[in-house]
Amino acid sequence: MVQDDPDSQKGAPKGPLVWDVPVRIMHWTLVLAVAGAWASQKLPGDWFRYHVWCGYVVIVTVATRLLWGIVGTRHARFASFVKGPAAMIAYGRSLLSRGAEAATPGHNPLGAVMVLLLLALLLVQALTGLFADDEVMNTGPLVAYVTSSRSGKLTHVHALVAWWMLGAIALHVAAALFYLAIKRENLIRPMFTGRRPAGRVSAEESIRSSLTARALLIAAVAAAVLAIVVVTAPA
Repeated sequence: MVQDDPDSQKGAPKGPLVWDVPVRIMHWTLVLAVAGAWASQKLPGDWFRYHVWCGYVVIVTVATRLLWGIVGTRHARFASFVKGPAAMIAYGRSLLSRGAEAATPGHNPLGAVMVLLLLALLLVQALTGLFADDEVMNTGPLVAYVTSSRSGKLTHVHALVAWWMLGAIALHVAAALFYLAIKRENLIRPMFTGRRPAGRVSAEESIRSSLTARALLIAAVAAAVLAIVVVTAPA
């Protein structure tokens, strides 16, 4: 099978390919979209239209990632890394012990919780923004679908979840730095290269293809549905 991953080319970092191209693109797209949404609210001047577009990007990307968690590559699927409480407790104990924690090719059991939390917060944040109204000059594109009172409540949730999301992001970054400084494991590089060190992941765990065309189709459908909803919304 021909790989549709750039890391398969000569000179690419060695190690089993774990994170496919779509997962990596979605990860960094969300980073940029969240940063853009925050900046467009803090910078002086009227940047609201860009704030809205960042919200659109978040919705499409999260929707795609949720579906990719079902029909994506091996380690992108939720079934491969979302575990029960027992597995999370066992991994947490091994993480705090002096020995090496149990090796996981993709997200570890605790990392899985963070992934689900971030996706949930991002989706709630972006969706509530569609109905928000700052009662000054900016309104979400779907605000006409709800009453003024309901819009006010959704606007409050939108503002509140923003702080929760920032806290979750800070915890996520802190965890990556903990692994880098304490566990001597770089979890950031694989999100660029897609590859984990051979000593941490066996060759059998490597994925053969990124299935990028499938991910693009899912993203295109998600974008089309959102576009139809926004364009047909009452003014």
